[in-house]
Amino acid sequence: MTDASLTTPPDRALPPVAKKVPVTRTHHGDTFTDSFEWLRDKENPEVKAHLEAEQAYTDAVTADQEPLRQAIFDEIKSRTQETDLSVPSRKDGWWYYTRTEEGKAYGVHCRVRAADTGNPVQDWTPPVIEAGAEMPGEQILLDGNAEAEGKPFFSLGGAAVTRDGHLYAYAQDNAGDEVFTVRIKDLRSGELLDDVIEHVFYGLVFAPDGNTLFYMLADESWRPYQVKSHVLGTPVAADEVLYQEDDVAMWTGFELSADRRALVVSIGCSEYSESRYLRFDAPEAGLQMVIPRAENVLYDAEPFLLDGVEKILLTHNRDAVNSMISLLDAAELGRPVAEQQWATVVEHDDDVRVNGATVTATHMVLSVRQDTIERVQVIELSGLGTPAQSPAVGAAFEEELYTTSMGGSDYEAPVIRLGYTSYLTPPRIYDYVLPSGSDNPAGDSSGQGARAAAGTGAGGTGTTDVTGGELLLRKESPVLGGYSPTDYVAEREWAQAPDGTRVPLSVIRRADLHRDSSNAGVIYGYGSYEVSMDPAFSIARLSLLDRGIVFVVAHIRGGGEMGRHWYEQGKKTDKKNTFTDFIAGTDWLAGSGWVDPERIAAIGGSAGGLLMGAVANLAPEKFAAVVAQVPFVDALTTILDPELPLSALEWEEWGNPITDAEVYHYMKDYTPYENIRPVAYPRIAAVTSFNDTRVLYVEPAKWVQALRETTTGGEPIVLKIEMDGGHGGASGRYEGWKMRAWDYAFVADAVGATELLG
Repeated sequence: MTDASLTTPPDRALPPVAKKVPVTRTHHGDTFTDSFEWLRDKENPEVKAHLEAEQAYTDAVTADQEPLRQAIFDEIKSRTQETDLSVPSRKDGWWYYTRTEEGKAYGVHCRVRAADTGNPVQDWTPPVIEAGAEMPGEQILLDGNAEAEGKPFFSLGGAAVTRDGHLYAYAQDNAGDEVFTVRIKDLRSGELLDDVIEHVFYGLVFAPDGNTLFYMLADESWRPYQVKSHVLGTPVAADEVLYQEDDVAMWTGFELSADRRALVVSIGCSEYSESRYLRFDAPEAGLQMVIPRAENVLYDAEPFLLDGVEKILLTHNRDAVNSMISLLDAAELGRPVAEQQWATVVEHDDDVRVNGATVTATHMVLSVRQDTIERVQVIELSGLGTPAQSPAVGAAFEEELYTTSMGGSDYEAPVIRLGYTSYLTPPRIYDYVLPSGSDNPAGDSSGQGARAAAGTGAGGTGTTDVTGGELLLRKESPVLGGYSPTDYVAEREWAQAPDGTRVPLSVIRRADLHRDSSNAGVIYGYGSYEVSMDPAFSIARLSLLDRGIVFVVAHIRGGGEMGRHWYEQGKKTDKKNTFTDFIAGTDWLAGSGWVDPERIAAIGGSAGGLLMGAVANLAPEKFAAVVAQVPFVDALTTILDPELPLSALEWEEWGNPITDAEVYHYMKDYTPYENIRPVAYPRIAAVTSFNDTRVLYVEPAKWVQALRETTTGGEPIVLKIEMDGGHGGASGRYEGWKMRAWDYAFVADAVGATELLG
């Protein structure tokens, strides 16, 4: 390849045209010619020159949007309390929290000592720490701003503190490729130890004695496959491999058990899994198998002691598509699964998806989802799995569309931490006081016996009694600039898919909009991996709403909002349901009376970027603009090559087109890059990062070239590339705000919603 073979027009208002180097592939009788595959060569200077030309073209074409971008950025900044801190969380004898300071891009991780008074709830009440004020006895663990200084990128991939509080291990990424370097700090002296571990994946855990650190490595395809242990003060080259997973279609992870008695190693895909655990009090026994993968059970395992007996809490899908919870005596392990005695804790329910469970010293804590809404409930350990088991209880809230989730808990704590948010309510942190038997009204297993005042917008900042326990509000994230939730409305609507399926939509708008078919609309979707797009507050989204845009979240199949069936109906050879559901949501919006059908834009990222590419091919006339963030638009090429990052792991989501001709032809029929056709495409922005390891930059780079070559329309098609970023773009909160402002200005400009209401 020579420089002369790449055309880079001197006029930046003209799109760069990549040369063609045809490469063919043949599978299952189908031959595809790819003229832009050469752009995959990241080390080729011509590739970098082409990408820089693409960014120059994008800058030129969107230059007139800069005032709008700056306005949206300023709105985000002015509504955000920049000098702030997280609610402290207690671990052992310390309260841990993170400070943010105005003008600084990264958090400062801190701690102060905790006191023990003998009053359990008081001892677990976080100290009052003023934002911006010096806290007596505060110790800085890590200042992200100092760490990021002089580096193109900064992100943490895990941190751990020894039980005695003396050592702090942290994993740092300075490239955006999600490959981390681990360092260990002695918190007594502030000095770094000589131990440095390179090329590490996410996750760090110290053994109870504080002398051994567990970490994960990924293989060349960026698949986490090896759990290793490092003894402090010894050469990293001598680190022991605790577990290695050789199946290229399986993902490996690890974590401490809730009671910190064991290290739990989880291996799995989206359809079945396997767990093994190492008891720290019996390391000579090695990793103990729970349920082997050959049983085809998808499960999570939590080992713990119940009345002095080793038990395993299982959240599993054995004869339970939506999952259920069972209790297994550890003495049963090793016997054939069919012969084991599993005590039912939470029965299967076709209408309730059981997401997972953990334990404290006194309670089981579970997360469930019903009618798209996630809830947290608790059950006392006393009598668990027997007829004497207590009913499940939990907090309930008044808003129709909200999310409550576990915000972390400590095994010994008398409270669990909950996060609460909605489309209208900024994030709140609660501590839920775990009920005793005397607190729990018999027979109320719904958790709906009382309503928390917290669900009513910005009010409800005091203590609220709820069924079975007390809900203590620790913080509501402030929104500056006079935000009032009563200025906005969030409603549930339903679209109808071509097969008759009702698809839930969340519709967010200003309360003062007129339903006169004149407003603009933006529809967002994801729809993969059983990931649910749960209600959540967004300061940035206010900038769209205040410009009269109706914002819709389409809860399409492939996600997890309506249970496991919802996911299964949007994967593998049912994947096209994801796309037609999204189009049905768009049709609902166009016919709702809220918007002008000519003023609708679509946004989606990663697998949602594949969605954007698919719907742009299927129904380009329905959208004025499409923003595809880090889009998985060349899915078939990627999944056909198991050497590429994560490819083999994707077979359980999309199918294996290498071995299965039906899967190949099905994917061939929808993968965006291979289904571009001569139609008038809308305005399109493909947003990517050079160092993204999840969806390589080459996918949107190729897609943009093919789109420009084929479209019969005149709308600009641009590639925005962050040369120092990863899958989440550039690092730092201010860069994140700029990225969001860029995306939102692109769609707002396309739908003619550039001025603030009022």
